Amino acid sequence: QVQLVESGGGLGQPGGSLRPSCEASGTFFNINRMGWYRLAPGNQRDLVAEIHSGGGPSYADSVKGRFTISRDTAKNTVVLQMNSLKPEDTGVYYCNANVQNTIAPRWYNYWGPGTQVTVSS
Repeated sequence: QVQLVESGGGLGQPGGSLRPSCEASGTFFNINRMGWYRLAPGNQRDLVAEIHSGGGPSYADSVKGRFTISRDTAKNTVVLQMNSLKPEDTGVYYCNANVQNTIAPRWYNYWGPGTQVTVSS
């Protein structure tokens, strides 16, 4: 099983930066993909950014050019560098990992408990 723990959310000012991170722990064979989703009030949980093993990152249009996702495969961590923050970036940010638990070709999605990001002056 896999546990995801986020940290580094909080309060940021418009134009400022935040850097939430997520670490995966537990027993598993391989992590295929890690990413961040946002749940804003009144909305569904939407993809913000994700990064695949051996592949490049992808971003929601709303954060392109402002957010950068990076991953350390050796440490099983993923970081979301959030720059040029806007009030509409506010929400609960969830870490997501697509994991192959054993050598069998089956993958499962896991979620962290979420970290609140609030952008306000």
